[in-house]
Amino acid sequence: MRKPTAFAGRSPALYLVAGAFLLGLTATSSAQDGGYRLGVMDKLRIRVAEWQPADGSVRNWDAVGGEYTVGPSGALSLPFIGDLSAAGKTPGEVANAIGEELRSKFALRNLPSASVEVAQFRPVFLAGDVDNPGEYPYSPSLTVLKAVSLAGGLKRSEAGQRFARDFINAQGDSAVYGSERSRLLARRARLMAEVAGAKDLAVPPELKDAPNAPQLIASEAALMRSRRDRYELQLKALADLRSLLESEVQSLAQKTETQKRQLQIASETRDKLSRLTEQGITTNNRLISMEERTASIETSLLDIDTNSLQAKQDISKANQDEINLRNDWEAQRAKELQDTEAELEKLGLQLTTSRQLMSEALAQSAEALKFDPNSKSATIKYTVVRDEGQGAKEVAVDENTTLRPGDVVKVTSELLMQ
Repeated sequence: MRKPTAFAGRSPALYLVAGAFLLGLTATSSAQDGGYRLGVMDKLRIRVAEWQPADGSVRNWDAVGGEYTVGPSGALSLPFIGDLSAAGKTPGEVANAIGEELRSKFALRNLPSASVEVAQFRPVFLAGDVDNPGEYPYSPSLTVLKAVSLAGGLKRSEAGQRFARDFINAQGDSAVYGSERSRLLARRARLMAEVAGAKDLAVPPELKDAPNAPQLIASEAALMRSRRDRYELQLKALADLRSLLESEVQSLAQKTETQKRQLQIASETRDKLSRLTEQGITTNNRLISMEERTASIETSLLDIDTNSLQAKQDISKANQDEINLRNDWEAQRAKELQDTEAELEKLGLQLTTSRQLMSEALAQSAEALKFDPNSKSATIKYTVVRDEGQGAKEVAVDENTTLRPGDVVKVTSELLMQ
């Protein structure tokens, strides 16, 4: 076991961090539970830590932690603990059992906190009329159809005819293309609404029969509002900047008029002083002072003119930025709409091809009468053999049924593939 590391100072914040660390270990197993029961061949990742309140440290039980596999007997073989029953239990229950065993073995005052994660689920097995029957790794959301695809699809007949597999592949492609087409139709409706400046997004006629049309339209409507709000905020920011600059120009114009009046007065005073100086009535000092005053006013006028010119240039730039923003907005919408139309056209061709392949696969089969034209699916049966702790049971399923780790999928094709 690793030597405990003391927390310097043992501040309250540090205790909270350590507590959060241990809570994280517990939360890991709790988050993975979800009612999942462990079984033979499940690979688990185990970590164990123990909080030491006396010296404010966390003791890592590295000798116990690591990756373990549930053995044929349904038990885990752990250092110090020995065989620990795991089959049929949740990761959280196993984690609690590890903590209790360690506390009991070592007479610990505090219960060690264990984390049990499923590193790799036990595999599923494909049998029957599949191209490559055998063992395959399990992944969450694995359906019967996906598992059959992992096994290479349906098995060819001895004569090499691949009616069932070709039909299933074409049917799957058709479903994918149809889903993608619905998404593109919703996107096109949103782009057309943005081009038209509409505030709301209606369901297009092409999506009336799509089962997920409301969700697609709601998603696109949210995106449209977000993009419109951002665009209008940018326009408002430019309008506010232009208004501020125009106010600055007006203020500078008023300052210019004031400075011009002061310059006129200063110039007249300077001329008078110049004549009086020539006549010897006043001194040169007053004339020089007035000359400096006049020059200062002229410099101030130049600065005001420069600032006014800069503000007018900024107004012109803001106007150009607004024009560019509007043009970019319209150009981007037009480009996206054009790309969407091209994708829809491509998907339409792919969808047509898939449907033709499905029709051809049916036409080439001597057992086409076994195909149900109403349900549009081949007569293929799927059965799952599953052990839930009370012995193995067979359950009839369809291709969309979600599998569980350790399931055995039996595929039976009732098509006579010539």
